[in-house]
Amino acid sequence: MILAIDTTHDDGSIALVHNGAVLEEVALHAEDGFSSFLFTAVQQLLDRHQLSLEDIDAFAAAAGPGTFTGIRIGLTAAKGFGEAMAKPVFGISNLEAVASYGPPDAIPFYDARRGDVYALLGGQEVVIPYAQLPRDQAYVTFDPAQYPETPASSAPRALAATIAQLAERQYQQGARPDAASLDANYVRRSDAELNLKAN
Repeated sequence: MILAIDTTHDDGSIALVHNGAVLEEVALHAEDGFSSFLFTAVQQLLDRHQLSLEDIDAFAAAAGPGTFTGIRIGLTAAKGFGEAMAKPVFGISNLEAVASYGPPDAIPFYDARRGDVYALLGGQEVVIPYAQLPRDQAYVTFDPAQYPETPASSAPRALAATIAQLAERQYQQGARPDAASLDANYVRRSDAELNLKAN
């Protein structure tokens, strides 16, 4: 049983997955952050399935890239659950989750603001100007209609179920990452760092 959390963007989600099957995925939206209701939403999800945290075999969180605050909220929640329950915690790349919705050779990407996109290129997660994406590749992204110059497959914004399934795959292969080893993947530096460098 895997409980997964994605709060890396305004449109987040939580999900329960058992033996590859999605028991439930709940879409969440928070323009002002998830911290005020995330734990309540998780408890309600568990209650609907008559489960408790003790019934969860592993926890997973979207590790980014995404917003700094959003990534930290989801990772902190998953790490807290894992430490409290002495269960493994998986950090899963959002780009890896998005990639699962396209053909095997598709490059996942999505908006990183300021005209940039996050993308998985050559096995590396990068942030680059959208205009620099090569145009001779297959792509997968959220809302492909926003990128008419780059035909792409569509991925849902609710990724927690996919993140749980990716974590479960690693769990079944014997991985047992400790909560303390979980790390965020911001890719881009924070606005504060950029402003400091500019000054």
